[in-house]
Amino acid sequence: MIGIDAGNSLDRPPTGVAVYARNLTRELARLRPDERFGWFYRSNRYLRSFRARLPANARRRLLEAPAMHLSARGLRLFHGLNQRLPAGLAIPRVATFHDLFALSGEYATPDFQARFAGLARETAERADHIIAVSGHTARQVAERLEFPIARITVVHHGAEPLDIPPRAWRAAALKSLGVSGPFLLHLGALQVRKNLGRIVEAFELVGGSTQLVLAGSGGFGARGILDRIRASRARNRILLVGHVDDEVRASLYAEAEALVFPSLEEGFGLPVVEAFAAGLPVITSNVSALPEVAGDAAVLVDPNDTEEIAVALKRVLEDSALRSALRRKGLARAERFTWQRCAQETWQVYELLLDA
Repeated sequence: MIGIDAGNSLDRPPTGVAVYARNLTRELARLRPDERFGWFYRSNRYLRSFRARLPANARRRLLEAPAMHLSARGLRLFHGLNQRLPAGLAIPRVATFHDLFALSGEYATPDFQARFAGLARETAERADHIIAVSGHTARQVAERLEFPIARITVVHHGAEPLDIPPRAWRAAALKSLGVSGPFLLHLGALQVRKNLGRIVEAFELVGGSTQLVLAGSGGFGARGILDRIRASRARNRILLVGHVDDEVRASLYAEAEALVFPSLEEGFGLPVVEAFAAGLPVITSNVSALPEVAGDAAVLVDPNDTEEIAVALKRVLEDSALRSALRRKGLARAERFTWQRCAQETWQVYELLLDA
């Protein structure tokens, strides 16, 4: 039996880690129907897990001592999907690292940074192998946690196919959000590392009637971001719509002029691949994991240069040929990022350890 910490698959609202956990567990079970899996949940999520239907070859298990050690009988390998591993397991252990943003800048409170650093180091000490979601994250793990690079494998995320609602439904949904014409989209939490302050400043320089839709829940630094928006001369064209469900998210991807995602630090950047899969042009950063993910299918900008971001916004809004080229390249790029491939490459890591 392969044990997997599946708790983050239940996160509400779903984070990028939740999307990863939900899709990877599903695809692993499909890939290896002959294998038995144990989906492990901590006590605060175990009962909630019964709302989700498990594959026929998976069983629920409790990720708490002493039940954990009873459930661990028969396990051949354990995989922690979110930079955590339980103690005391005498079997091969794999941990997925998504990012180390809390160690790379002032993107969290000091208390959170301290807890994050301690947990990251503890997990690295327990892991026999680490899966990193990008080469950028792999380098950070090797450098900041002093983990051997030879024991790190890069396995990129996938992109879920979007179920785009009918045009009439999309129009009604966007109208309910206050969208009244062409708009630029940012999808992600309202937090400092997402660079929303500079997005707003760049948007002010664009002018015109185009709107900016910010879809995402609050995060570190949200109060300062909201204050900046309230003080913006373009505030009447900026829509804060909060977290959106899958149908509304798909509608936003389908109807926006471009995704604006000049983040300061990303371990992967899932919205970029989702936008590619939806045929949406992308403006993103030339730092962290984003150039690795975007390739030549997006307009890359210096996230610290407001004027450069503004120029990119204007180019994409005004140049229909550029938008068409970005859509074409993005759709082709998205084909590289599938959850089936993610599961296959993850299973290869398992085989490496089980055959050792």
